[in-house]
Amino acid sequence: MNDMNEHMAQILVVDDEAQMRRLLRTTLEGEGYKVVLAENGSEAVRSAETHPSDLIILDLGLPDMDGIEVLKNVRRWAKYPIIILSARKDELDIISALDSGANDYLTKPFRTGELVARVRVALRVYNAAAARGPVVTLGGLTVDLDAHTVTKQGEPVRLTPTEFSLLSLFMRNIGRVLTHAYILEQVWGPKYAEESQYTRVYVGQLRKKLEDDPNAPQLFITESGIGYRCAAE
Repeated sequence: MNDMNEHMAQILVVDDEAQMRRLLRTTLEGEGYKVVLAENGSEAVRSAETHPSDLIILDLGLPDMDGIEVLKNVRRWAKYPIIILSARKDELDIISALDSGANDYLTKPFRTGELVARVRVALRVYNAAAARGPVVTLGGLTVDLDAHTVTKQGEPVRLTPTEFSLLSLFMRNIGRVLTHAYILEQVWGPKYAEESQYTRVYVGQLRKKLEDDPNAPQLFITESGIGYRCAAE
């Protein structure tokens, strides 16, 4: 049994299809999670407020309000992971959800094994982030976010201020998909929201300095057409 099962994490499942709710409940309870169900947006918001969960699985096509509105509402105060599970496959929908605070996005139809794996990673990363201090260790990297120092396999790595700002953003959001627009706004400011070449250039520089093989990155993963993810493993 994994650590998350031992903690009996509670998951709020929001979907308007009864068959999908049953499938998700059976799958997640089979992995040892507690499951709370909601069939529309208003019920989801009310449940999130009155029955605090450790993670939300949220459909976007809800009957009373768009899932993005639910996401924005809950994200005003909730820090825990929110995974979108939706039939919408358009890049703009995915980007909108991620920019609104979703941690991950999985499209229907989906494999239950993949969903469970993403849930497990999201919970593990969230709990690790809540427990750790300003020093983050990932693979052979050690990053001190307060001291602005980086070592790889114990050897110091020199980064420019912008490179370190980008690395810090990744280290604070391990496992989460970050869109180009979000990265640009956080590192360079709102005026640079359309300058996606900045992210490509600077992620390339981080890969050269920090990846074992920059041409086969294991830490800074490209999410095609969307942005990047800092790998959790």
